[in-house]
Amino acid sequence: MRVGIGYDVHAYGDGDHVTLGGVRIAHTRGVIAHSDGDVALHALCDALLGAMALGDIGEHFPDSDPRWKGADSRRFLRHCGALVQAQGWRFVNADLTILAQVPRVGPHRLLMRQNIADDLGVRIDCINVKATTSEELGALGRGEGLACQAIVLLTHGDLASRPRYLNAEHAVLTLLEWRVVPVVTENDTVVVEEIKLGDNDNL
Repeated sequence: MRVGIGYDVHAYGDGDHVTLGGVRIAHTRGVIAHSDGDVALHALCDALLGAMALGDIGEHFPDSDPRWKGADSRRFLRHCGALVQAQGWRFVNADLTILAQVPRVGPHRLLMRQNIADDLGVRIDCINVKATTSEELGALGRGEGLACQAIVLLTHGDLASRPRYLNAEHAVLTLLEWRVVPVVTENDTVVVEEIKLGDNDNL
């Protein structure tokens, strides 16, 4: 089994909503972020990538890449879900804690759980989302931003059945003694090619 932990935080800025768990929530402020600033999904992505020892979300979707400007973070989550399957792992569960004074998260938790479950292809009872405040302590307590912590559990799946083709972008997977390098085709399908470690030190 593998456990992964993720954390993300964003400061508030200009705007009229925040996005959490793929849900657009009306608010007096937005967040300062390169993508949609969904701290819940960013933390979850980092937890998944950490469990697989595949780096972090910044390596897969760098904020220096204009393609991810304003991007829907559910796309990032689907990417990570595809990697779980490609690596031969099976998703067990995820537990997320959103830390924010405002906005209120409770009324939106069920839809957040459903979005995450849909994107990962799992049952909704595998996903838990809860929220708390920092009791007005620190930057989050002063309402300067919001954050999320996530933990996931993966277990061994069927390595022999891993796909040869992925609908995921910019993945560099390590499988046994092979490094799997994606090649993006014109139709955005990622064809994976296996290169034995040591063949090219620059990979």
